[in-house]
Amino acid sequence: MSNQIETYIDVKLENRDQISVLFRYVLIVPVAIFAFAFAPGGAESLSVGMGVIVLPVLLAIVFRGVYPSYALRFNQAILELSTRLTAYAVLLNDNYPSIEANSSVRVIFPDVEGGKKLNRLLPLVKWILAIPLYIVGAVYTIYAIIMLIIGWFAIIFTKDLPQVVAEVLFGTTRYWNRVLGYAFLLVTDEYPSFSLKD
Repeated sequence: MSNQIETYIDVKLENRDQISVLFRYVLIVPVAIFAFAFAPGGAESLSVGMGVIVLPVLLAIVFRGVYPSYALRFNQAILELSTRLTAYAVLLNDNYPSIEANSSVRVIFPDVEGGKKLNRLLPLVKWILAIPLYIVGAVYTIYAIIMLIIGWFAIIFTKDLPQVVAEVLFGTTRYWNRVLGYAFLLVTDEYPSFSLKD
């Protein structure tokens, strides 16, 4: 098993629902409101993963060498919800994002063995060490937005999402999940790859 967060999305390329794609950003509002309710600071908290538990986990790892199991389950559930929203918003599939776990989008955390596998001091500096990841991620995000626009028009006119567009959108989603796992969710000490393919 990988030492990074693994993201699985059932990507649909052909015979897409043009009507839902046309109104996708209106349709997503109710689930987005539900998801934003977990973010203590509102929309600005999205940059650190929509209301995940960060500070208590950091303190538990640094002072006790433990990753609380309830925080791990909560963080995984919130990241899965965020990933379901992302998959729907960036046109990777037509499955309306459920507020419950489902098999079309899965996020698997590495086994932290209750925190025993984690360095106790590294959580204090991971967010700084991740600065190059943020910069590369910003470039990937701009690239993904361009591909999203191309994909949107492709679905509207042909009912198909081009494979290359899906790869970029899915790769960017996986990339940001790995960065969140390292820098904020603190589930791994392994530095994430800069690649969209991993």
